[in-house]
Amino acid sequence: MNTEQTMKRELLEWLDAQRTHVVEQVMAMPAEARRHSQVPSGWTPRGVIRHLTLDVERVWFRAVMAGEHVDLPQGYDGWTAPDLQSDEELLEQYANECRLAKAAVAELPLDAQPVWWFEDSGNPPYSSLREVLLHVIVETATHAGHLDICRELVDGGQRLVLDEPTT
Repeated sequence: MNTEQTMKRELLEWLDAQRTHVVEQVMAMPAEARRHSQVPSGWTPRGVIRHLTLDVERVWFRAVMAGEHVDLPQGYDGWTAPDLQSDEELLEQYANECRLAKAAVAELPLDAQPVWWFEDSGNPPYSSLREVLLHVIVETATHAGHLDICRELVDGGQRLVLDEPTT
């Protein structure tokens, strides 16, 4: 395996770890809490999953990098999950989109350039798969941190517990 392949494998492993963190935090919350916001901006844990599924995984990897025509629900708000969609369906949709995203970029080199971007919005903000991978890792990790805080507010659960320093 050459250096580029190793780097790409490592970046995808880091992304997979963040994806897992997101799902674990959502699943650790009581089901009712997943549907309610804990923050003034109004997003919910289910909304974060929906955002990561559609706006992050689907758009950045399949549309922007692979040039696939992807469907986004008519008039959807990427931060709101449909009330009738179960948590299990929502999480399965996220897992499936992550698999599709990984497959969409599997054969692309790290220096591959985006092949699609929103019309009338200028040039894409990232110029290579490497930059898109880094962006998605950061975005997913950021939302994982949001979910850590949300979970702690909901039920006191902490993913990472720091010991008090001893003096």
